[in-house]
Amino acid sequence: MFIQTEATPNPATLKFLPGREVLGDRVADFRSQDEAAASPLAQRLFAIEGVKGVFLGSDFISVTKDEREWPHLKPAILGAVMEHFLTGAPVLDDAACVENRGTPEFFDPKDADTVATIKELIETRVRPAVAGDGGDITFKGFRDGVVYLNMKGSCSGCPSSTATLKHGIENLLRHFLPDVREVEAA
Repeated sequence: MFIQTEATPNPATLKFLPGREVLGDRVADFRSQDEAAASPLAQRLFAIEGVKGVFLGSDFISVTKDEREWPHLKPAILGAVMEHFLTGAPVLDDAACVENRGTPEFFDPKDADTVATIKELIETRVRPAVAGDGGDITFKGFRDGVVYLNMKGSCSGCPSSTATLKHGIENLLRHFLPDVREVEAA
């Protein structure tokens, strides 16, 4: 098994590509060992001292570290990922996994058409680019011209995430939807 790695815009996060499906059309974001109870893979990664976040995507795993240096962590992470896939254990224990979407979406029903267009643009134009950087982005709400989005994985806490939201996503949405005034992290 050959696992590739890619840098992300977040220097504290590295993307690991095991060359096989990880979660397919789902994602899972774990910020602590306790949150990782439903994922044998995430538990294995959190057992490595210095790992402080694990994001599981379609065909990648993003690992966020503390202040330790990548040359010290990367071999242990590569070993844990390889060992996990070689054992045949599931990535998520579906029996124990309850998908946690956090707070429900919010928007005024009269804005349903605008929200549908926002979601389509996020899904088709934004999410693929964000996944390429080892993260994910989801719609959380729309109120008074403000779009609220939740960034996960390498995008969460990334120094350039504010620029991504304000200059990239906000400009895209404003171009297609004059009702959008700004974009904020939820």
